[in-house]
Amino acid sequence: MSPELPPPDMLAPLEPPPPLPPESYPFWGYLDLFAFLLIGLLGVLVESLLVKVLVPPAQVDKIFVLLPAQFLIYGFLLGTLAVMFRRYYNRPFWRSLAWVPASVGTPVVVVCGVGMAFAVMMASLFLRTPDIDSPMKALLSDPTAVVLLAVLGTTLAPVCEEILFRGFLQPLLVRSLGAAAGILVAAVPFGLLHLPEYGYSWRHALLITLAGAAFGWMRQRSGSTKAAALMHAAYNGVFFLLLAAQQAAMHGRWAGP
Repeated sequence: MSPELPPPDMLAPLEPPPPLPPESYPFWGYLDLFAFLLIGLLGVLVESLLVKVLVPPAQVDKIFVLLPAQFLIYGFLLGTLAVMFRRYYNRPFWRSLAWVPASVGTPVVVVCGVGMAFAVMMASLFLRTPDIDSPMKALLSDPTAVVLLAVLGTTLAPVCEEILFRGFLQPLLVRSLGAAAGILVAAVPFGLLHLPEYGYSWRHALLITLAGAAFGWMRQRSGSTKAAALMHAAYNGVFFLLLAAQQAAMHGRWAGP
């Protein structure tokens, strides 16, 4: 008696499973953005209350109070993102936010940052941007504050701001609105964020928005938030160098033409 053979369909070779659909990027959504904004706003409010309670009113606007407060809020915001990504998505922080090598060379990125700084200067002349009394102008009148702000403005500030605006916010908007609209919309809150520093001057906010759009273009073009941060740092560095030269000339330590 011969053994019973299996049905013909069982003898057919197994077909490979269908490929997995490509992973959507960004993997976070607008609900995550809304939650982040609420948590960030709460953190800013708590810090503001602590500063008012712990710091005498006459010292609130001093650089040695403002800088630590800025460090704390940056750390809180980035920490919130890191916890969100790890807790709800089990994803790494830096790579998720495209902090990766850029497809554009470092010299090109730096030149773009320097060029954007001079383009903003020209646009400022065209807009007849007024020289107004503002918290930022008051800070920059102190040479010590200039040095400390220059260090912050070319290191931590570009890194944190680009991670938040071009690493976290912009990819979400680009996915929904397209590249050009997403870049521009992400640049608007970036410009508005700096309004209080410049005495709520709309011209200053517009110029910073344009700079933010340029950083967003670099992020989109290079595929790297790191490149946007480097461009941002080069952009800030131009203004700090010009300010340092101006202050040195005013104090007779630099002989201009």
